[in-house]
Amino acid sequence: MNYIKFMALTILAYLSLSGFASSKDIEINIIPKPVSVKTYKGHFSITQKTKIFYNFENGHIENIASALNNHLKKFYSFNPLKFSFSNESNKGSIFLKLNTGSKMPKEGYKIEVSKNGVTIEASSPNGLFYGVQTLIQMMPSKADKISEIKLQRVLIDDYPRFEWRGLHLDVCRHFMPKEFVLKYIDYMSMHKLNTFHFHLTEDQGWRIEIKKYPLLTEVGSKREETLIGSGRTSKQYDGVPHSGFYTQEDIKEIVEYAAKRYVNVVPEIEMPGHALAALAAYPHLGCTSGPYKVATRWGVFDDVMCAGKESTFEFIEDVLEEVLNLFPSEYIHIGGDECPKTKWIECPLCQKRIEQEGLKDEHELQSYFIQRAERFLNSKGRKLIGWDEILEGGLAPNAAVMSWRGVEGGIAAAKQSHYVVMTPGSHCYFDHYQADPLTQPLAIGGFTPLEKIYSYEPVPDILSQDEARYIMGAQGNVWTEYMKTTDHVEFMVYPRAAALAEVVWSEKSERDYKEFLKRLQEQVKRYDVYGINYSKTALDK
Repeated sequence: MNYIKFMALTILAYLSLSGFASSKDIEINIIPKPVSVKTYKGHFSITQKTKIFYNFENGHIENIASALNNHLKKFYSFNPLKFSFSNESNKGSIFLKLNTGSKMPKEGYKIEVSKNGVTIEASSPNGLFYGVQTLIQMMPSKADKISEIKLQRVLIDDYPRFEWRGLHLDVCRHFMPKEFVLKYIDYMSMHKLNTFHFHLTEDQGWRIEIKKYPLLTEVGSKREETLIGSGRTSKQYDGVPHSGFYTQEDIKEIVEYAAKRYVNVVPEIEMPGHALAALAAYPHLGCTSGPYKVATRWGVFDDVMCAGKESTFEFIEDVLEEVLNLFPSEYIHIGGDECPKTKWIECPLCQKRIEQEGLKDEHELQSYFIQRAERFLNSKGRKLIGWDEILEGGLAPNAAVMSWRGVEGGIAAAKQSHYVVMTPGSHCYFDHYQADPLTQPLAIGGFTPLEKIYSYEPVPDILSQDEARYIMGAQGNVWTEYMKTTDHVEFMVYPRAAALAEVVWSEKSERDYKEFLKRLQEQVKRYDVYGINYSKTALDK
């Protein structure tokens, strides 16, 4: 026996005696992929007698323990495990250890499964919650009434790469019931996505109650009919009225529900374009007297909010005041995209504003509009984020940019030391086709299969190390022109959102698409139990 072979056998024997097992021998199928996983021989079993202990008194235990208990009940018909306070782990238990003095990343966590129990440690409640989500994925993926759940002995050290791990939902083109929005948030939290971009106003519908302006929902939430057929040039309509909005109580419920799952809700109130629903309700906000009506077709419309009237800014501030009372989010999205300047060019009041403010053109007028919105938000302790068109005419001083028309807007903003969320249409638009259009439901166009999303890298190579730190993360966008039902939304979003979740959690060097697909085969078994109408296109190959 040569020396190299002898040493190899010696090392294997040592590892065997020490209980270490190669990750090739034991599969841990977790999405998004953890930073570090070390597996060992042996198991710990959760039974109905297992207890949960925790060492903190800050009100978060119910959120974290409920995530685990709800899964145990849904999948294995367990009664809820009892939980109580303790400063140390107990044999045969699950111990949730909050260590606020540690240097662990804010949303990071560590899991140790030994033969004596489970310890999940984190420096924040968010981290403990994500640790529980990982623990859930270590359990059998098939729902079955069982009395014992075997967990592989393991050490996991994990934390996210980006702080903004987002998913968007347009409820304006097609209204989505509150109950579905809550499920949407549940699915996000399963994948450790933490930012829900709630697109609430559009040309085709205003979906949030504003008490000072009741016509926004009485008029603006309703449209006569909806364009059908392929493409925006279609001349077919369904002849069916479409309506719906969320009361302020609905919004409070959604925000509270999301907070319990460590998801931040960022509302979007579109301005100065994409505002026909608002103009239909309050025509004085436009450059002309109208008449305006809630849009029944898709596209970009010339009628926008008038930048020359003070009453426009009074309206904006009044609306944002109520929005701020409902959403605690640090960032408020104000849209800012696709705002034609035709009416501003023709409007004497807008031209007077340009002259009075010493602006060069209508692009700078848009910048003036956005900066006024930002000053108001900043005065309330909030920050503005908008689509990359807000760069035109000069970026508001403290604004963040959501880069959708490619990556150029994000690069420009980062180079100006502004924070950025990358969401280019090329890789992050879930309203695009994900397979041959002949085999898929009607979509807006494009082709963004699962593998393309998984290949996305949010930090452009052109940025320096210092500039790169302004990239907060990335987000998937879900525009619903061609998604009338919640089932259709789910079909377009999953499993593509799972791929993006790994993009924003894991380092690019650690990602492998074939290996991701292997782990996804286990995750979709949970989708089946939860009733998610996911696309099987990438899984059937």
